[in-house]
Amino acid sequence: MAVLHVKRYRLKAISSEQRELWDRFVAEHPQGQMLQSWTWGELKAFAGWSPLRLALWDEEAQEIVAAAQVLRRTAPHVPLDLGHLAYVPKGPLLDWSRGDLCAAFFTQLHQILRSQGAVALRMEPGLEMGTAEGEVFLQQLATLRSEAILQASAVPAIQPLRTIVLDLTPDEETLLAQMKEKWRYNVRLAGRRGVTIRVADAPAEVRRWYQLLQVTGERDQFGIHDCDYYVRVWELFHPRNEVQLLLAEHDGQLLAGIFAGVFGRQASYLYGASSNEQRHLMPNYLLQWEAMRWARQRGALLYDFCGIPETDAETEAMAGVYRFKRGWGGRVVQFPGGYQQVYRPLLMNLANRFLSV
Repeated sequence: MAVLHVKRYRLKAISSEQRELWDRFVAEHPQGQMLQSWTWGELKAFAGWSPLRLALWDEEAQEIVAAAQVLRRTAPHVPLDLGHLAYVPKGPLLDWSRGDLCAAFFTQLHQILRSQGAVALRMEPGLEMGTAEGEVFLQQLATLRSEAILQASAVPAIQPLRTIVLDLTPDEETLLAQMKEKWRYNVRLAGRRGVTIRVADAPAEVRRWYQLLQVTGERDQFGIHDCDYYVRVWELFHPRNEVQLLLAEHDGQLLAGIFAGVFGRQASYLYGASSNEQRHLMPNYLLQWEAMRWARQRGALLYDFCGIPETDAETEAMAGVYRFKRGWGGRVVQFPGGYQQVYRPLLMNLANRFLSV
């Protein structure tokens, strides 16, 4: 039966000339989001990854029915075909209830990656656990294992295991009413005290914002990329109106700024930074609100706060960030985590050194 499925469904690499076809499929897929977009692959290419966009083509219906953007990385100066790690963030985009699609997809994916020198495949599906689709995923995973099609085992996740997602479909007054009272008050307070929000329009403003990010990273104890990475984010996504850098100012002083993105029907809070000064003006509250308003105008239905601690414990390192994100009225979403299938066990220890996003 699997052979028949492979004959009908062909896993093919998508070329740059088919970029819009790729992005359309990702944007319209129920699990599609920015980390599977073409532009995200370009960003990761800048950071040392080699993106491979693979689409499962239905020969009868003549359409894409599943896809995965595979990011590949190897040791410096080592060709990909001599050994690399393959990573699928927030994917694959696949109807897990369809056993035929799953069998055809993974059978051919393994063949392609092995032939190209992959040491292992790591994937992190963007499915919500505790839901019907989450249960279907677990059932299909067990079936694929029993059929020796996918032998992936659980590994620590690279992307956050949990996030908070806010439904943007209500009107603005309803969204304000759903916030905690203090959050709603602080949004309005920032405006009354003269905080203004504008959109960055040049790379120099990204570099100015980066100075705040360095302050924030030191204050809140988290790692950051170098400045050129964020400039590249802006250069790639801003012209497509998929990402905006929103800046909060007061009397000409930059107080805070956030990168917010929209891809398909989902918006994402990507990166944020704030000064140690004038915090009583509450610029971060007004920034998030304006990011949500922009996302709604772009047609987004959901706003993803992109990561919270793995538990609700106050001892978590980012417990304060978690409290801030909870106040907007969204709901907590749990993801399956990471799964890894090893092709070349002896090289895994070396490969893991280069899995860094």
